[in-house]
Amino acid sequence: MNHARGGKFYIKDVSALTGLSKQVIRKWEERYDIIQPVRHENGYRLYSEEDINTLLTIKSLQKKGFSIKQASNLAKEKLDTMENATVQTKTALDTELNYYVIQLMEIGYTCNELDLLIVLKQAYHFYGLEKFLTSVVSPFLQEVGDMWESGEWDEYQESVSSMVVKDFLVQIRRNFQYSDKAELVLGACLPHEYHEIPVHYILLRFMLRGWKTTLIGASPAPGSIQSLITRLQPVKVLLSASTTLPFEKDPDLLSTLDLFAAENKEIEFYLGGAGAMQYTKDKTINNICVTNSIEEILLTKQGKGS
Repeated sequence: MNHARGGKFYIKDVSALTGLSKQVIRKWEERYDIIQPVRHENGYRLYSEEDINTLLTIKSLQKKGFSIKQASNLAKEKLDTMENATVQTKTALDTELNYYVIQLMEIGYTCNELDLLIVLKQAYHFYGLEKFLTSVVSPFLQEVGDMWESGEWDEYQESVSSMVVKDFLVQIRRNFQYSDKAELVLGACLPHEYHEIPVHYILLRFMLRGWKTTLIGASPAPGSIQSLITRLQPVKVLLSASTTLPFEKDPDLLSTLDLFAAENKEIEFYLGGAGAMQYTKDKTINNICVTNSIEEILLTKQGKGS
């Protein structure tokens, strides 16, 4: 995908990045006057990063139940001032895609692994690790997931983008240095769970705060999590399930892990991920904290390594 210089994008590129058709983009532009593309000397419209963010904001608010008119008004409100916006609206509008995320979306659309890696490296060196994780990795993966779930990206586009990010995070973790005296956090996908990027992400957040980490990757064998915990005696255990498949494959898994946590009360156990949140919403769990808040895990009962 090629775009004009100076951070200006042709409408076909904007369509690919936002998942909106050219007709919808023109319609929103003309009817709601929310974006202001400039005209290139050849007559083509050129859109800015701000225009792309505005379109994505409207699309996101539409998915939350706002009408297009309401969403466009809220987006305008953001552009003018946030003073009169509600807290909920502020939360919905505060996250913008920066230049690196937009570049990654553009390249991910074409499945160019090398260029994805180059942009990830550039963003990492520009921001430093923490902001790279929160401002580039997290929003990029969220956009990739949204595009795939809506059918705007196919499975191959989603797979390539996720794989490159995962491999890059693995490389960072391998090269990360920590103190020998650091306390240990163990992160693990549940059996039959193959999405390990969230675990890499949160373990890197812990490493930034001085913790030592160990990862049990995709779909570990039944019992291997308990065995490794018993051997390593970590301070915290982070269990991840992005899907409900682990619980569907093993209906006793949750109760088995909860009982194990009860037998190891000196260790803090956490369970997160979209699948875990969905499956546990009507379940009683006594010894494992179910949360999707990384900050809650980072701040709770911090030990010497934090």
